[in-house]
Amino acid sequence: MQVAVFGAGYAGLTLARTLERTLPSDVDLVVVDESQDHLVQHELHRVVRRPSLADEITVSLTDALDCAVRQATVTDLDADAGVATLETPGGAEETLDYDVGAVCLGARTAFYGLDGVREHATPLKRLADAREIRRTFLDLADGDRVVVGGAGLSGVQVAGELAALAGEKGLDVEVCLLEQEPEVAPAFPAAFQRAVHDALLDAGVSVRTGTAVERADAETITLTTGSDLDYDQFVWTGGIQGSPALDDDRPVVRADLRLGTSTFAVGDTARVVDSDGEAVPASASAAIREASVAAENIERLVDHRREDAGGFEPRLARYRFDVPGWLVSVGDDAVAKVGPTVLTGRPALALKTTVGAGYLGSVGAIQEATDLVRAELGIGEEAAADPEPEDIVDVSQAE
Repeated sequence: MQVAVFGAGYAGLTLARTLERTLPSDVDLVVVDESQDHLVQHELHRVVRRPSLADEITVSLTDALDCAVRQATVTDLDADAGVATLETPGGAEETLDYDVGAVCLGARTAFYGLDGVREHATPLKRLADAREIRRTFLDLADGDRVVVGGAGLSGVQVAGELAALAGEKGLDVEVCLLEQEPEVAPAFPAAFQRAVHDALLDAGVSVRTGTAVERADAETITLTTGSDLDYDQFVWTGGIQGSPALDDDRPVVRADLRLGTSTFAVGDTARVVDSDGEAVPASASAAIREASVAAENIERLVDHRREDAGGFEPRLARYRFDVPGWLVSVGDDAVAKVGPTVLTGRPALALKTTVGAGYLGSVGAIQEATDLVRAELGIGEEAAADPEPEDIVDVSQAE
């Protein structure tokens, strides 16, 4: 019997590490990912200002996992039949049959068909994106303008990093953050939104809410109001869409996370409706917690099918989204909401850093966790011990 995990982001890596411990020894586990490394996505914005952090937020999959790891891109998937079509790095097409699997392919940046935006804006999903944003920024001159489209938490964080980088380099560059909704960090609690807005202004970011992009060319962004906004660099963090393997869709799955007869969908790859009937935000913490439910359900299906039990399939576990707070960094500042309390400044930054380090520790990357804490806070290994990533939600990549 073979179990396959497609994608090794937060959901896939957490799921695979759990299944390594819990699946019977005669069940084969394979992880498929287009990269050889796992990227700690919620710290990616830091690489814009501190390129050396790339090493701290990158974990080799072969170091993190003991199961089979295949480097390939999933181009198509039949969730009922248990068949995935793969493209190898050399361009060859292969198929992979599996008995039970999980789609953990995450999400890509959505450009919503806005004319010229894909062609002229840089997203922030990969290390190469962060490096390109930095490289372009350092070529700017005094009086130039950077526009960041989308004030979800990814946009907030990259705008904060660029403003801080301008200060470090002595550049008189405007960093302008656009958001079509009335507030930054849309859909988050009002107190959190206000604190994030204030932190952006304190960091030197100009914020324009209620401002939607209609199209862009090489020099100008046209807004839906009909006005134009000239720019010298354009970064786009305006939303997410599904994997090409799922026709760019993020299918809706219920609380048991079941996508098809043989397959579960975990993390940003799907739109999850939890056991309370509530939509689950795309976030690292949700992906990690969903992975625990998916692991339990995969184990139940595997046991049922190995025993050839027939009849009704086992009752599946259900996911419920429940978190005590939210975190986001804004340059050298941060905002954290824990219960009714909103924290800013060094306590919030320390909390965010230790959550990131705690996650690295949870996937076996102890040295990377220690290095991240030292690089971010200048303190020792003990800082990474608490809190654990499950204790606080870090939704840096949620839109």
